[in-house]
Amino acid sequence: MEKILIIEDDLSIAELEKDYLEIDGFEVEIQKNGLKGKQRALEEDFDLIILDLMLPDLDGFKICKEIRDKIAIPILMVSAKGDNIDKIRGLGLGADDYITKPFSPSELVARVKSHIKRFNRLTNSKESGVKTNEVIDIRGLKIDDYSKTVFVDDKEINLASKEYEILLLMARNLNKVFSKEEIFEKVWSVDSLGDISTVTVHIRKIREKIESNPSEPKYIETLWGVGYRIKS
Repeated sequence: MEKILIIEDDLSIAELEKDYLEIDGFEVEIQKNGLKGKQRALEEDFDLIILDLMLPDLDGFKICKEIRDKIAIPILMVSAKGDNIDKIRGLGLGADDYITKPFSPSELVARVKSHIKRFNRLTNSKESGVKTNEVIDIRGLKIDDYSKTVFVDDKEINLASKEYEILLLMARNLNKVFSKEEIFEKVWSVDSLGDISTVTVHIRKIREKIESNPSEPKYIETLWGVGYRIKS
């Protein structure tokens, strides 16, 4: 049974999340205290963390960074603040997704399932020894899908899991224009009724990491009002 850790100081919200996740077969632990939640995340073998941003003793940004520095695990950040600056900061610190309160519990469950499935797929493909699409090379941008590594001009670039999947999606489909809705559906495996602004944030973070000048991108091109693509 897959185990979920909820770090949330609002017990009514945490219990609602717990109920919906348990109905779908997950084992769930709630921690209302940020410090204790971080400790449990690092000492116990969880499959995903649902992390509230605004905690009284230690904010979610710090918890996310400290967990991400030590272990690889999907982190779903939850906040009542919908500001893009918070999304950018959270995703930049390694969160895999960002959901703004209030949200549908069924949407939360769908995203949890999607993140765990994709994390397991990435981990299993790395450990299995099965090589698929071993190296993609686009004008100095190299993506090794066996080791899940990315290089730009032979310098390794550290991408979060969703950043990697977006980049790989476009690199495997050169010249194809993907709308935000398409990217959201293919990478998050849930319909585009979710917060597709998350895609914009991820694209921005990818550009900051792989482009020498993000304002004049060499790789990821924006077609205004249409979407994004990587040209061959």
